[in-house]
Amino acid sequence: MKCSKASIHRKTHRIPEIRFEDQRLTSFAGLIVFQPLLSRLGLKEQLAGCFRHLKVSPVFGHALVVLLLIVHLLLGYRRLQDMRYYRDDPMVRRLLGLERLPDVATVSRNLAGMDARSVEKLRHLNRQLVLERLSKLGLRRITLDFDGSVLSTGRFAEGTAVGFNRKKKGARSYYPLFCTLAQTGQVLDVWHRPGNVHDSNGAKTFILACIREIRTALPRAVLEVRMDSAFFSDAIIGMLDAEGVEFSISVPFERFVELKGLVEARKRWRHLGHQCDFFEARWKPKRWDEKYRFIFIRTCNRQQHKEPVQLDMFIPYTYGYDFKVIVTNKRLGARKVLAYHNGRGAQEGIFAELKSQAQMDYIPTRRQAGNQVYILSAMLAHNLNREMQMTAYPRQRNTTERRAPLWRFEQLGTLRRKLIQRAGRLTKPQGTLTLTMSANPAAKSQLLHYLDVLKQVA
Repeated sequence: MKCSKASIHRKTHRIPEIRFEDQRLTSFAGLIVFQPLLSRLGLKEQLAGCFRHLKVSPVFGHALVVLLLIVHLLLGYRRLQDMRYYRDDPMVRRLLGLERLPDVATVSRNLAGMDARSVEKLRHLNRQLVLERLSKLGLRRITLDFDGSVLSTGRFAEGTAVGFNRKKKGARSYYPLFCTLAQTGQVLDVWHRPGNVHDSNGAKTFILACIREIRTALPRAVLEVRMDSAFFSDAIIGMLDAEGVEFSISVPFERFVELKGLVEARKRWRHLGHQCDFFEARWKPKRWDEKYRFIFIRTCNRQQHKEPVQLDMFIPYTYGYDFKVIVTNKRLGARKVLAYHNGRGAQEGIFAELKSQAQMDYIPTRRQAGNQVYILSAMLAHNLNREMQMTAYPRQRNTTERRAPLWRFEQLGTLRRKLIQRAGRLTKPQGTLTLTMSANPAAKSQLLHYLDVLKQVA
């Protein structure tokens, strides 16, 4: 079908007059999909249980403020001051069950009034929500990844310290330790620490607590743990082995002269893959009690040329070996152990999503407990996004060698652009509350699918 040029183009020279009226318009019509999810989880009631020990405001309690923070992060806003731009949005108010939203000063005071007990209860709530999902899935194998992430602040905040910070040298920061689940891409728990501690500070107790939480919920599941070289220690490896947990940990082999000697003296290497070779050895440092399986891997890579580029017909490349050592108690072949261990890089993607799309790296107050509650709110927003997609869609993968997530998740920013940030109008024709949106086929199909599935499982 051909269309005329006049039927497609139009003149747009005149700027229309602007009027501001209360028309019950919403910029976040897609938030409606979270209403049945929050109702099914009973999140508002469970949050209220986390703050019963605090003095509650007669109007806005701490639970409502935390729920507002979760919605605030789902919408993609960062600073607390940004709440002013949606405080009159009817869809946000309906989701929170409020006629009006608290102002920024009220939210700030509520965060300042948080204490360590509130943080612990909120951590417990997050763990319970994740464990409920794991129990429904009934997985036979669960993979835990442990690593820390730097959260910088440009000002003084309680509990921060100056430590190693690659991007903002000299800045004060927190350095929390996270436990994430490879199969669901959710954050199970976080251990809050100042920015001047080593990666392994408090790690043994935190790792053991996470393992036992999962063991209590899924006693028959096989547990796996992956960590980088900062966690290489006799105490952590011995604890994992005693608990019957399968593990793979990177080895800082440059610190051990004997390991370097084994690599240098090795004449025959077994082929592992493309430009990759390996050999194995049962070994232990002198002060350790037990020997473990060490896999030595070398990869042939092109070396970087730092001298001026020659504009000749060809540039001769030189190649060298990069070495890596992994300690593990797995009984798989070396190729599968390497693929499994390399899969822990997916955790960096989770950290990137938490910081860029759930604003976890923002430090809103000067009180430590308030900042911890904000971090936990970002984790809950991230986990709710994953929970909604796991509820609405079937599993799309089986367990892979790299332990990729069982779903192909849409990131929170993607869901926000596609679904949440949809314009709409709330009306009551013939007394029936109605949300009217534009008839976009793609948005309509996805939104109705989420609503249908969530109503069925409610």
